[in-house]
Amino acid sequence: MKKPIMRKSYYALFLFILIGQLTFSQKEKKQTIFTYLNELAYPEFSGSILLAQKDSILFEKAYGYASLEYDVKNQVNTLFNTASITKTMTAVAALQLVDKGLLDLEVPVGNYLPNYPNRTVRDSVTAYQLLTHTSGLNNFLVDESQNIGKLDLVDIKDYLPFFATKPLLFSPGSKYAYSASGYMVLGLLIEKLSGLGYHQYLDKHVFEKAGMENTLAIPLDSIVKNKASGYTSYFGESDKLSKNDTFLEMANPAGFYYSNAKDLLKFFDALKNYRLISEPLTKTMMSPLVKGYYTNYGFGLSVDKRWNQTIVGHTGGWYGIQCELMHFEDDEITVIILSNVDTAEGEGMNKVSNSIKNVLANKPINN
Repeated sequence: MKKPIMRKSYYALFLFILIGQLTFSQKEKKQTIFTYLNELAYPEFSGSILLAQKDSILFEKAYGYASLEYDVKNQVNTLFNTASITKTMTAVAALQLVDKGLLDLEVPVGNYLPNYPNRTVRDSVTAYQLLTHTSGLNNFLVDESQNIGKLDLVDIKDYLPFFATKPLLFSPGSKYAYSASGYMVLGLLIEKLSGLGYHQYLDKHVFEKAGMENTLAIPLDSIVKNKASGYTSYFGESDKLSKNDTFLEMANPAGFYYSNAKDLLKFFDALKNYRLISEPLTKTMMSPLVKGYYTNYGFGLSVDKRWNQTIVGHTGGWYGIQCELMHFEDDEITVIILSNVDTAEGEGMNKVSNSIKNVLANKPINN
């Protein structure tokens, strides 16, 4: 009788030591990240950074200035433009309609939008393809980037002249091409099937459910307390920063909601805990459904398997905006980085993001 007990004791001791080593390793990783982020300073980075694990905030800090001209510093609750992270919110809204039986992902959009002005889109493009950027629609934001902020664009229909009648780039479902236009069509589907305006739907069915009180669609001429102005270096091409107002537009299904780090944490917590859409659909959303430019893509989320653990999330990048929401699945760590200054590749937000990824993947920080 004693031998089995001894074996069990040695086995328990081995597990205890192993778990202790793993825990110590995780603590070391987190401390390395905290040290790096505490030493980080403006002008290397301007914005807000938050790390959380299993729904508990581990680190939160703001850097730089919300207004350079008025010498106003960023705070941890400052509102930043989230650019394309908004696409994940739009994807959740569309998938809620799937859960309700109102939207079939495999049916051509013409079944729901019979008056959509492009017959090929009506007859051939599905919501699945819109969600995964495989529809063949163009990326109107890039094509119209110099003029977008000078136009009076409020409703989704105001954007249709930029893409609705243009030919598709390829046969639907045959390739991947990142498309803001595709997400605008998703917005039309959300409005048609819900009977609510796009912003109204997200307020009621996404933001309220997630407890997000600081995520806003802000008109360009509005004066909003604690909102960060955006400053562009034209992605490192200019030594001087310029305001990004002429490149902005009001929040739409493709981008530009304002939010803060805590609200985005609430959003992702609600999503991964199945409070926004059903568990099966959430798991599909976070699965590698198609191959993107660098990573795989699910429904409104990138699924990055290039590291030692899967990282699910979304980036946002525009003139005067750089941000990322990422969730490390094994460590259950969520990281939110919001910046109101764009930089050259490998600097600013991108450098912070890569540094955190390197540490959590047991790789050294690249200074």
